[in-house]
Parts: sequence; C-alpha cells; structure tokens
Amino acid sequence: MVVQSQSLLDDGERQRLRDQYSEIATLAGGLAHEIKNPLSTISMNLELMAEDLADADSPRDHRLLTKIQSVQTECRQLDEILNAFLQFARVGELDLVSADLNDIVRKFIDFYGSNAAEAQLEIRSHLPSNLPPVLLDRSLVRQALLNLAINAQQAMPQGGLLEFQTYHREGRVFLEVIDSGGGMDEKTRAKMFHAFFSTKAAGSGLGLPTVRKIVEAHNGSITCESEPGQGTRFTISLPMATTK
Repeated sequence: MVVQSQSLLDDGERQRLRDQYSEIATLAGGLAHEIKNPLSTISMNLELMAEDLADADSPRDHRLLTKIQSVQTECRQLDEILNAFLQFARVGELDLVSADLNDIVRKFIDFYGSNAAEAQLEIRSHLPSNLPPVLLDRSLVRQALLNLAINAQQAMPQGGLLEFQTYHREGRVFLEVIDSGGGMDEKTRAKMFHAFFSTKAAGSGLGLPTVRKIVEAHNGSITCESEPGQGTRFTISLPMATTK
C-alpha cells in the first residue's frame, strides 16, 4: 500500500497557505515565549534541588531526588515538543536557490554519520551525477532529511540499513529514503502525516508532518510504501528548476 501526500498548487493557493503559515508561526512564537520562560525557571530550580540532594543518604531524600528527576524528564520532553511544534509551524517562507540535491544529501550523510554509527546503522547512497538542479531551501530540506533519518533510526533499534537514492524523470527529481526496519501497518500509515500522531511514548508526533509541510512548501509530493516486517520507503518528488 502507498500512502501519498501531494500538493501541486497554483500561485494563489500557495500564497494563501503561506499567509496561514505565517499567522500560525506568529502565534507559535508568542506561545513559545509564554511557555519557555517559566519552563526554564522550573528546570533551573529542579537542577539546583537535584544538586542539593545528590549526596543525600536518607531514604526520604533518595525518594525526593527520584521524584525531582522524573519531573526533570517531563520538562525536557515538554521542551522538545515545544521546539518541534515551532519547527512545524514556521515552515512556509522559503529561501529558494537552485541547488544540487545530491550535494545536500551527501553533506547530510557526512553530518549524520556519527549518529548512524552509534546506532549501528549502515548508510548507503546511490546519487547519479546527472541529476538536474532543483529550487530548494537548503536548511529546510536538511531538516526534512534529519526527520526522516531519525524516523528510520527509531524503526531500527537494533541497527539496520538506511539508503538514500536520487533519480529524475518527466521533469521531476526524486529522492528515496529507505530503511530496513519493522515497517508500518495500515493504521499507522494512514495517520503518520497527522500532526501529533506518534507510535512512540516519547515522540512529539511532528517529525513526519513537518517533512510533509516542507515538501509541499516546495510544490512537491511525498509517498510512503511500508508493510510490517518489510521496511519503509519514503519517496519525495520535486519539480526541476526551470531554465531560462
């Protein structure tokens, strides 16, 4: 089964979506300010309390330290969710340049290599030299690659194979990100691009929705092929840069 998210929009529709994204980003910035300041104060005081109890000997103090550490974990999780939401909300305004997608993928693989090695992931790439240029926001595409790589790594907790492949046909450039993980069932595939949906207890549920928004902001599409026990393949399709 293939799950697809596609957005081939006219200029007016894209501008309307950009305006909506901009409004959401403004609201998200205000929300971040209201939450991050008290959250930072709470986290700082929890750290000071944990330091005071670090050398404590009494069972009561040990129990209190355990509770403090539990609250610290929840604060860190809240901060990660907030940052993921801000990332999700701010997608929309692009700094487009004509770029070689292969070059961005290579640089990302170099960046992610140490994480992959630590997670016992083997990375393979198949990047043909004749790939046409595309109009890209480099930082956003790099973020999309990172989100897809993290998603793949989480699907392979015992290690596995992560592949990046590019090719072109019929005026479009394609990027495939393939993992050898456990795959997804039909229910998960149907919801994976929904904001805040996650199969992981500590997940924000915004990684793949953010990828979708980045791809659609580039007037592209993303599809997913996955079956339980068969791994997962994400395919991103982007328009070639027009030549004058």
